[in-house]
Amino acid sequence: MKNYNIAVVPGDGIGNEIVPEGYRVLEAVAKKHNFGITSKTFDWGAGYYLKNNQFLPDDGLETLKEFDAVYFGSVGLPAVDDTLPAKDYTFKVRTSFNQYVNYRPVRTYPGVIRPLRTEKHIDFVIVRENTEGEFVQMGGQYLPDEANGMGLDTSVFTRKGIERVAHYAFKLARKRRNKVTHITKSNTLINSLAYWDRIIKEVAKEYPDVQHEQMYIDNSTAMFVLKPEIFDVVLTTNLFGDILSDLGGAVMGSLGLGGSGNINPEKEFPSMFEPIHGSAPDIAGKNIANPYGQIWSAAIMLEHLGEKEAADNIMEAIDKSTASGVLTVDLGGDAKTSDVADAVIKNL
Repeated sequence: MKNYNIAVVPGDGIGNEIVPEGYRVLEAVAKKHNFGITSKTFDWGAGYYLKNNQFLPDDGLETLKEFDAVYFGSVGLPAVDDTLPAKDYTFKVRTSFNQYVNYRPVRTYPGVIRPLRTEKHIDFVIVRENTEGEFVQMGGQYLPDEANGMGLDTSVFTRKGIERVAHYAFKLARKRRNKVTHITKSNTLINSLAYWDRIIKEVAKEYPDVQHEQMYIDNSTAMFVLKPEIFDVVLTTNLFGDILSDLGGAVMGSLGLGGSGNINPEKEFPSMFEPIHGSAPDIAGKNIANPYGQIWSAAIMLEHLGEKEAADNIMEAIDKSTASGVLTVDLGGDAKTSDVADAVIKNL
């Protein structure tokens, strides 16, 4: 029997509620599909930072390397400078483990009211370049308190970085509906994103069976709302992907519905799976947080590990649960966090 060793990092806020519920689903589906799940939980995050002045210990990355995957909740607390969690935890893990693909799917949930005028079925994946682009944090501030002070951030787009995420997107499209839409703003960012466009178009020629189109970010945000059904695989930059995936969560009906994976496709390092939302400390401890995105992240993790039947089983159980009215407060229902996990387990 196969066994997967998972590093569990609930993080902060509602992460400490939704991660344990998601893990209960993992245990149940593993038992049904005859594979093992073992884990170790780490208390890293902003809470750890308040006690230790770092988000994870010095040997934290070496510790995580020993696991097959990382099941993560969220990071951040009001008492901690908001510029630190990404730099000192999220980006640190993503870049150190070469998780250059951020996989963020968007879909229709049965029984969930969406804030759109269309009732057409939605099913697309945002493939966000995850280690370069606008989030490399190269730059600085010069005389910030002076009248002539300035701040500077530099985006970095390399041929290697663009090629590898583009190949991932086109290969993914071949498994779906054979369409890639790459998002750009090269009509104004005439150096960095013109280069982004050029490399993607070169890669596209290697996939003549996949329909490829280019779309500007401003147009794509409108189309996410007006015609979301036209998308299949959306290939985008680090910054644009961060924004568009939240919009994707909104068109589904709630950010609490969105799952994601920070993926190292070559499996040289563990990948990290998390919901798209934040730590929501204002509702933490009330058992009302929406765990569907966290549970969906578990399904994405299992598919990455090679357990597609189990992953599909979770998604079917999620759909049965939402269709039967097991909806949390953000979805207009009264189900508790634990109620959702109970329902999904029952419906496996």
